[in-house]
Amino acid sequence: MAYEIPVTQARAELAELINRVVYGGDRVVVTRHGKPLVALVSAADLERLEELPEAAEDQVASAVSTVRETAAVRPERGRFGITAEHRGATGS
Repeated sequence: MAYEIPVTQARAELAELINRVVYGGDRVVVTRHGKPLVALVSAADLERLEELPEAAEDQVASAVSTVRETAAVRPERGRFGITAEHRGATGS
């Protein structure tokens, strides 16, 4: 699962974000003004990325773009921690 967070919020929640990456298996994309700056990934994910052949770099960049687009559509968290998600109307 990918999670996107602004850099100002990431500073305040760094320990929690690290736990999400290490123990929850999440990947965290830190943004500034809505644009991705860095990603927090587990050490195991980093090792796998470093082992990829150079030709696969384009595929990784494409996958990161897809993750960012998916993460940008996040559900809103309600007052009691309940998550609500708006889904567009489906037509036939």
